[in-house]
Amino acid sequence: MSYLGKLLDGVDVEWKALGDVAVLKRGKTITAKDKVDGNIPVISGGQKPAYFNSEYNQVGETITVAGSGAYAGYLAFWNTPIFVSDAFSIKPNLDFLNTRYLYHFLLLNQKWIYNLQKGSGVPHVYPKDLAVLLIPIPPLAVQSEIVRILDNFTELTAELTAELTAELTARKKQYKHYRDKLLRFEGKDVEWKALSEIGEFIRGKRFTKADYVEDGIRVIHYGEIYTRYGVFAHEAISQVRNDLAASLRYAKPGDVVITDVGETVEDVGKAVAWLGDKDVAIHDHCYAFRHALNPKFVSYCMQTDSFIAQKAKYVASTKVHTLLISGFSKIAIPVPYPNDPGKSLGEQARIVAILDKFDALTNSITEGLPREIELRQKQYEYYRDLLLSFPNSQELTQ
Repeated sequence: MSYLGKLLDGVDVEWKALGDVAVLKRGKTITAKDKVDGNIPVISGGQKPAYFNSEYNQVGETITVAGSGAYAGYLAFWNTPIFVSDAFSIKPNLDFLNTRYLYHFLLLNQKWIYNLQKGSGVPHVYPKDLAVLLIPIPPLAVQSEIVRILDNFTELTAELTAELTAELTARKKQYKHYRDKLLRFEGKDVEWKALSEIGEFIRGKRFTKADYVEDGIRVIHYGEIYTRYGVFAHEAISQVRNDLAASLRYAKPGDVVITDVGETVEDVGKAVAWLGDKDVAIHDHCYAFRHALNPKFVSYCMQTDSFIAQKAKYVASTKVHTLLISGFSKIAIPVPYPNDPGKSLGEQARIVAILDKFDALTNSITEGLPREIELRQKQYEYYRDLLLSFPNSQELTQ
């Protein structure tokens, strides 16, 4: 920290608009049918190359900004030949501006750049809007040292993230193995019962994104089940207008909420145990499964490979995958010690406690390996923010 303080102490910084210190150049549109197969990345609207071409239109250190689509504004750095298509390139046009330094500063403002998106249909980010961004330009020697420090952090973060990701993949595989083994109950006192024997399915009622508010009735939207919820939830992510209360249907605490549509078979019928302290409204593409078992136990059973294989038989595939609830309700799950309700719930709770530990290690963003990966990235961001916080940085529009 003392070294960083000395590095930045008394540094003379000049703030200039990006358009005055760099060339922002639109790419040349090329489609998959136009390209000639090669090894040159074609940079378009995504986070990865759209495909590969035999020709390039940019060479050397180049910053690219995705031009359109869901990731419009996404930044990338290249030091190999590339073909810039539905994107635009940024290259300093001054000898005293380091390209890597500029890239790190732009990364600091990635959220601001995403907010430049325009268009009611497909969002776009335009060079002219980004060109007004104010860039702090310290002496070239300071820029080079900042780049050295941040590149070291980037490299270390990438290495550690790769190691942690590999370990996380192995742990997830291990977790699935033990989860499925525990829930097979081989050689145990267990009865496999159809879901329709265990409980009932209550379908939700429709609400739309136009009904969302900051403070209202807590709701679960079907799309959130396979994008934002895990095996269980205590809090709802979204809320809708209070005047809709009478028209909605609700899951009660202990119900398992499932979605009946999705882009993949695994998404359809994805389950989340509702553990909140109050009822939660559910979308009409959701069902609340009301039962007397441990809700987490039921939700874990619905994540197993064997359950997903059974579920696939009851998914109709048209434009979207749709769950046939009458068939889905026939799928059986294990009920341990079926003739002793107290012992059965105790065994369910024991298994849930084991699986909760595995789930936290492999999926939790507040603990376990995902948290470690997140902390590595935040460490880089911390030092990047510190190194790039120059005097008069408040002039930058955040």
